[in-house]
Amino acid sequence: MKTVKEIMSTDCVTAALQDNIYELAVKMKQHDIGFIPIVEGKKLIGVVTDRDLVIRGYAAKHSGSTSVEEVITRDVESITSDTTTDEAAGIMAAKQIRRLPVVDNGELIGVLAIGDLAVREIFVNEAGEALSAISEHEHAAVH
Repeated sequence: MKTVKEIMSTDCVTAALQDNIYELAVKMKQHDIGFIPIVEGKKLIGVVTDRDLVIRGYAAKHSGSTSVEEVITRDVESITSDTTTDEAAGIMAAKQIRRLPVVDNGELIGVLAIGDLAVREIFVNEAGEALSAISEHEHAAVH
């Protein structure tokens, strides 16, 4: 059975609490990403998404110099590198999330995105079901 260690991204773009929301927005643009793990050293302490920047940052009238602390999500679902790909897909579907930080011994070692499951044609059905469930949930939230 495949584990997430075999398909996760290990070249993660990260940031620290000292960074501000403008710096995170620039990193997202430069790397074409919408998700940045926030770390102290290698320890995962939370994440910031592009949506966090918009909703908790700019729409709340915070300036670009506002601390990451104002927009961070601290209670983050994560997995270990020995999690199976089908377990990860199940978590993504159940929790309505597209990305999971991979943490071993308290340290961030990678990120598993829903696309990692689908693009590599591993458990494509589970990835498709997870994405479908996430999309349905997002669609329902709009109405």
